[in-house]
Order: sequence, then structure tokens, then C-alpha cells
Amino acid sequence: MNMSGNTILITGGTSGIGLELAKQLASLGNTVIVTGRDQAKLDLIGKEHPSLTAINSDVSAPAAIAQLYDRVTKEFPKLNVLINNAGIMRKINLHDRAVDFEDLAREIDINLTGPVRMVKQFLPHLKAQKSSAIVNVSSGIAFVPFPISPIYSATKAGLHAFTKSLRVQLKNTGIKVFELAPPSTQTPLQNAFDSTDVKASANMDVRKLAREAIKGFTRDRLEIRPGLSNVLNWISRIAPGIGLRMTSGPVDAMLARTQP
Repeated sequence: MNMSGNTILITGGTSGIGLELAKQLASLGNTVIVTGRDQAKLDLIGKEHPSLTAINSDVSAPAAIAQLYDRVTKEFPKLNVLINNAGIMRKINLHDRAVDFEDLAREIDINLTGPVRMVKQFLPHLKAQKSSAIVNVSSGIAFVPFPISPIYSATKAGLHAFTKSLRVQLKNTGIKVFELAPPSTQTPLQNAFDSTDVKASANMDVRKLAREAIKGFTRDRLEIRPGLSNVLNWISRIAPGIGLRMTSGPVDAMLARTQP
């Protein structure tokens, strides 16, 4: 994939992996649009990164996706790359009666249903381009679940499966379908966890993660698994039970602090 001269839309681009990808892709000569739900962060991006276009949009809202499509395809008709990056990750105790059904589905709406809807909305436009790409940002947790974050784990495994299916369905088009599966990375996503849940020293630097991702795009590596994510993928194939035991420790500490 040629990594310059593209027009790229990145959801969840106001912080973390999305913002770092936006900055590095813009520096390579691409036109980059980022979306997010926090207007204050979007305003700050406009001031600190004037080369980026920041738009308020919510991937969990179908009407917002339709409005985003109308605006972006009108203002940026050469849009040819969609990066579905928006996501949330939470520590959830399923014994907790305070967690209601609507709240429980938030991660599904944003992490899984959101990318599916974005792909369906933008697919006709991307198919009309001479060369285009869809990038779905999953996680190393797509291969081995992180039981303290059960809904997040399910959404990323689902996004992994959706991406593989999408790649097959689009095989006769000019659209390349990439999956970026980051390992634990130094981003605000980690703020939901404390030292008993994750080891901060194991987090990949977000700048390195973005460089690895762009290198993978350049080489047409359709499934990009930087660092520990590649190990988790291997473990899921060879010894899935061991992998699950490795990631289950934080649940013991959580359960010890609560009564079922």
C-alpha cells in the first residue's frame, strides 16, 4: 500500500493510537481526518495539529455515521482509507448487580457494531476509488481473552472474525482489508486499570506501535500483530488453555475484593 497521497479517516482519533497514527500518517503526505466525541479534545487538535481535520462524531450512533459520511465524502471526495480505531475498554465484574444491560452493551456498540456500520456506510464510496483500504483495529486480546474485561475481549474477537470475513467478501474489489492487533499500549485506554490488573512496564510505546502499523501497511501485511500480540496469536494456536491462565490472574484479585 502506498503510504502517501491518501485521504484517510480515523475514528477515535483524539488520543492514543488513533491520534499517533494520524500524526505519523499526516507527516508522510496524507490528508487525515480524525473523529471523536469529546469536543474539547477536537478543539485542541485543531490548535496543536492544524494539518489534521477534526470532526465530532459517534460511531455508536447510526445517524451520526450517516452525517459523517455525507460531510466527509462531500468535503473530501478522494477519501480512500478508513481506519476503524474508536474503542473503549473497561474492567467489568459480572457479579456486580449495578451493571445494567444498557451499560453492559456500550463496548459492543462502539467496538464492534460501530466498525461494522462504518464499513457498510463507507463501502460504496471506497469501492469507487482506484485504490483503497479498510483498517480495523482489534487487539492481541482478540486471540487470548482478558477475563477482567470480558465484553472488550468479546468485541475484539468479534472484530477479528468480521475482518477476516470482510476480506473474503471484498476479494474481487480494489479494497485491501487490514487488521491491526495492538498489544497493551501506553494510551489512555489503560486508565481503567491499576497495577494489580496490568503491568505498565509491558506496555508498548504508542509511537513505536504506530510505526510498526505503518510499516505493515507499506508491506501489505494484512494482519499486523506487533510485539506481544504475535505471541498471543501463537499461544492461542498451540496452547490456548495456558494463554487463558496467563491472562486470568487479575480476576482473582477482583473477586477477592468483592463477594459474588
